[in-house]
Amino acid sequence: MAKARALDKRRKSIKNIRKITRTMELIATARFKKAMDRAHAATAYTERITALVADLAKTGLEVSHPLLEARDETKHVLLLVITGNRGLCGGYNSNVQRAALARYRELKQSVPRATLEISGKRGIAAFKFREITPDESFTHFEDKPSYEQVELLANRYLDDFAAGRLDRLDVAYTRFEGIARQIATVETLLPISSLDVASADADEVSGVESQYEFLPSAQSILEEVVPASFKVKLFKCFLDSAVSEQIARMVAMKAATENADKIIKKLSMTYNRARQSQITGEIMEVLGGVEALKG
Repeated sequence: MAKARALDKRRKSIKNIRKITRTMELIATARFKKAMDRAHAATAYTERITALVADLAKTGLEVSHPLLEARDETKHVLLLVITGNRGLCGGYNSNVQRAALARYRELKQSVPRATLEISGKRGIAAFKFREITPDESFTHFEDKPSYEQVELLANRYLDDFAAGRLDRLDVAYTRFEGIARQIATVETLLPISSLDVASADADEVSGVESQYEFLPSAQSILEEVVPASFKVKLFKCFLDSAVSEQIARMVAMKAATENADKIIKKLSMTYNRARQSQITGEIMEVLGGVEALKG
């Protein structure tokens, strides 16, 4: 009886865990759909404004902007790491942390000053475990990062870069390419010229030169478009991270729920066999007692 009772207790425990994982899967699915809609809405605008900056940079006019100019000597590089505040999302956080840690160690060896900023409790805890303390940390970016929150961060980076206090900005995040594909990557967002390679290559292949008429001037257009392209790109990094986190959690919780179903089925079969064996034994004991009384 003790074995059957223990099996039944474990089965009930697994069923309770399954309820939790199934609920988390449904919540992640709902959040994922909303986050994906926001990411898709920002993608077209981000790509177009990035292409516009690339076109402006290739017009051949005598225009310049501090954000488009790479530094002759890189003395200070800032690495921003975007992770989640919660776990139970498979390898989402660990993949970003691995890529960020590799870049941070590389920067520590190659540049005089490397600054580390981390968004997300999981990333903060992971670097703290490795005895690396970030210069700045953020925990207020949830699954719905707002443009206003990201803009405050972007303005600080723009001011530091324009003033010469920052030479390069790298961002470690999970790039969302589709429901079945999310890639942990590290991209250089400042100077902005690093963002325009793909667009420039596409135009070189097509052989078409962009023609623009600037009113009132090309310089005034650049003053507005260039900072905006950086802010949108940084915002897109946060949106991609948010939707990738929800996908990873949805997949992880779905797998956990399916595993729980398999364990429950297996425990039920074992419990039934144990119970049947126990009942058979009890019947045999009764029959043995009857035969003893007859004798």
